[in-house]
Amino acid sequence: MTRPPTTAQRRVIDAADPVTGRLRGTEAQLVALVKRGLAFRHPRPPHDHFLTPAGHRIREAVPEVPAEPAPSAGGFTARVGGEEPQETPASGPARLREVHSAWQGLLELRRMTNPGGATDRPCGWERTHLVRAAALALEAAGHRPAGPDGDGYRVRATPQPEAVAVYGPDEETLRVCGDTLERAGWQAGAYTEPRTRMRYLLASPRRV
Repeated sequence: MTRPPTTAQRRVIDAADPVTGRLRGTEAQLVALVKRGLAFRHPRPPHDHFLTPAGHRIREAVPEVPAEPAPSAGGFTARVGGEEPQETPASGPARLREVHSAWQGLLELRRMTNPGGATDRPCGWERTHLVRAAALALEAAGHRPAGPDGDGYRVRATPQPEAVAVYGPDEETLRVCGDTLERAGWQAGAYTEPRTRMRYLLASPRRV
């Protein structure tokens, strides 16, 4: 039977980036995780270390406080739209770099965990973090999340399994957000809420 990670190794695993699985720790800790099959060293510079699927399973086995759509402490969180001003990440070049890095890390996670290394459809992590995953796809594509004025997209959870709702100020916003999600491996269709007559997208991760 495989020995569980040590307390120090577990702290490194638990502190991994929630989207990309990027690890931070001493060289000895990272090497030990690689030897145990819980991490891998990226072949391209800067040769960062990331969790393997086995490492992600260990990390996800710990019950977490629900973090959708609230930002997670200490880690990257895609903007879902409509955040309170104190919860809104700073914009500008630094934010763009963070979003790009998170999206590239998510594609790498797809490659590692999807059958056949497919990167054209969502992976297991996305299916358990639907709001954050859809929001990352939209923000990475350059769409603007809703601010205090309400202009922009808003991603929200729904009672339906494996489905999120995307709201926008107009049909054009919904159309372009739908196109982006389709390219990112989601299925999206436009619907009208019966009571409010508000238009929205219902989006689900594509399986094949």
